[in-house]
Amino acid sequence: MKVAAIVLAAAATLAASVAFADGEVQRLMTAADKARLENYGETRKAALQEAKGGDPAEVKQLGKVLDRKIVSFSDQDLTGKWQCRTIKAGGLGALVIYDWFKCEVSDDGSGWMLKKTTGSQRTTGRLYDDGDKRAIYLGALHYNDDPVKPYGADAEMDQVGYAFRTGPNGWRIEFPKPVHESVLNIIELRR
Repeated sequence: MKVAAIVLAAAATLAASVAFADGEVQRLMTAADKARLENYGETRKAALQEAKGGDPAEVKQLGKVLDRKIVSFSDQDLTGKWQCRTIKAGGLGALVIYDWFKCEVSDDGSGWMLKKTTGSQRTTGRLYDDGDKRAIYLGALHYNDDPVKPYGADAEMDQVGYAFRTGPNGWRIEFPKPVHESVLNIIELRR
C-alpha cells in the first residue's frame, strides 16, 4: 500500500510541475503581452540600435551588462535583497541608465516574486520557468507607494519580460515594448 501511495504522490507532483512549466504562464498572459514576447528579438535589435546613439559612457555600460554570459537558474536561490537599476533603450531617448535602487525577491512557495521597493517607477510581479536559462516575468508597474494592481488588471500597467541569470550575484529582465517611454527596458539586479 505504501508503494502505491508513493507512486501516486510522485505522479501528482510530476503532473503539477509539468502543468506549471507547460502553460500556466501562457494562460495568465494577456494577448498584448504574448505579442510583445513573440516580437522580442526584433524589438530588442531595434532598441539596441537606437541605444548606440546615446552617451558613449552609457553605451559602454550597456555593452557590459548585455555581454555577461547567461547561466542556468536551476541551482540558484534568488531570494533576498538586491540592488536594481533600470536601463531604457530607444524611444524618447536613445539610452538612459538610472541609478541603483532597492529590490527584493521572495518565494511564496509558488515561485519567486520580485518587488522594486524604492524609486518612483516600481514593479511587482512573479517569475515563471521558461527553460533552464530563461524565465518569464509577469508584473505590474506602479508609482511610488501607489497600490499595486495585479497583473492583467490594467493593460497600461502590465509588464512582461524575459529574465536571464548572469552569475551567482546578478540577473536581468528585458521588457520589450513597454507601454511608456522606451522600446526596451532592462532591469539589472546585483547583490
